[in-house]
Amino acid sequence: MVKVENHTVEFKQSWHDEYLKTVAAFANTEGGSTTQELSGIELSSFLLEKTGDSWDELPTSVSIDQLDGILEAIKKNINVMFDTSVRELSLEGVARREIWDYPLDALREAAINALIHRDYLDTSASIEVRIYDDELILSNPGKLMPPLTIEQLKEKHSGRQRNPLIATVFYYANLIESWGSGILKMIALCKEQNLPEPEFVERKGGLGEFTVAFHKDIFNEEELRKRGLNERQIKAVRYVKEKGKITNKEYQEISKISERTATRDLFDLVIKNIFVQVGSTGKGTNYILKTP
Repeated sequence: MVKVENHTVEFKQSWHDEYLKTVAAFANTEGGSTTQELSGIELSSFLLEKTGDSWDELPTSVSIDQLDGILEAIKKNINVMFDTSVRELSLEGVARREIWDYPLDALREAAINALIHRDYLDTSASIEVRIYDDELILSNPGKLMPPLTIEQLKEKHSGRQRNPLIATVFYYANLIESWGSGILKMIALCKEQNLPEPEFVERKGGLGEFTVAFHKDIFNEEELRKRGLNERQIKAVRYVKEKGKITNKEYQEISKISERTATRDLFDLVIKNIFVQVGSTGKGTNYILKTP
């Protein structure tokens, strides 16, 4: 028997009444049939009692087999590890307000995706969440389901489940809105909070790994390069992060350039909504980072 779940195969350790919904779903997957292929668990009389129908009237080609140990392997490997906390606390009057560095719904989508799409046959790795000062990285064993690519994830795409039974559980628990919408939701939520778009990386070697990286700083180097900044401008942004502001003269000095080039670069940074000009002209003019 093929030990991989798909649109016609699900693994059960024992029978429960609610699995009738799964049988019905499988029966309708490809239009139904009058063929019956039952093995492993004797269900004929049970289903007759529950449905009141005869097997000749049931439109199903479902094969039900018993395979020990599959669910135990899944339970054993759902061991998400967190490194630290991702929230800060502030006081407003007498009320405490929690400020989150990343959209909670986006983090929830990433965690659910990791649980649904991880490769549970890989017992050597776990779902991991790593939190650093300026980014949060969540990864799970298992590459993307072919032929899906990273580029396609960022567009409207059909959902492909490695573990459809787990996916169905999350769907009926109203934790998934629709198949294939999680990535687009993560991107939209980060943009709404004025954060960089999450970074998606796939490692294809062996069983593979899929990673989602959330970046806290909208002015991180990768984001600045995406916006078309040159090396002088990136250096200036780092300078302002450290010093709080920069003048035209300081810009000239740190990159060894002319006043004309510095003026052009600084104007471009203002146009791109990265710097804000403070003061109009002269020595009193300086530039600071634009706040969200």
